Amino acid sequence: MNPQEFERVASRLPVGRDPASVRRRIEAMEALLERAFHFPGTGYRIGLDSVVGLVPVLGDLVTAAMGGWLIWEARNLGMSKFQLARMTGNVAFDTALGLVPLVGDAFDLLFRSNTRNLRIVKRWLDKHHPETRAIEGEVISKREI
Repeated sequence: MNPQEFERVASRLPVGRDPASVRRRIEAMEALLERAFHFPGTGYRIGLDSVVGLVPVLGDLVTAAMGGWLIWEARNLGMSKFQLARMTGNVAFDTALGLVPLVGDAFDLLFRSNTRNLRIVKRWLDKHHPETRAIEGEVISKREI
């Protein structure tokens, strides 16, 4: 890979602390947790939250920690305590019900706490940092304009 191509690829990685990078990281984590795989025989998508949640207790705690990372990123953006509390409530509710054998596993397929939290973050970013909005599946930032 030549240096110019490397720089082009490296500049697109969401490793910065700017809102556009945070948005891309949160979107990627939500996709991994909620819709990374196709459920066999259907068009329904599931993610690590549903798959790892099948491991009793430990799986739900691991996915709760991953959901907590989304909340930590939102906190670093400067979102309000009310919004952070709503996000925490979504993860806590998902984790609490996920701990119930069988019922919790079925619930994980239906209640997507990370998708709900992504929606909260996107609304906040669209209001406070409109330059990070997605255009045709691609996030733009001031750096790219």
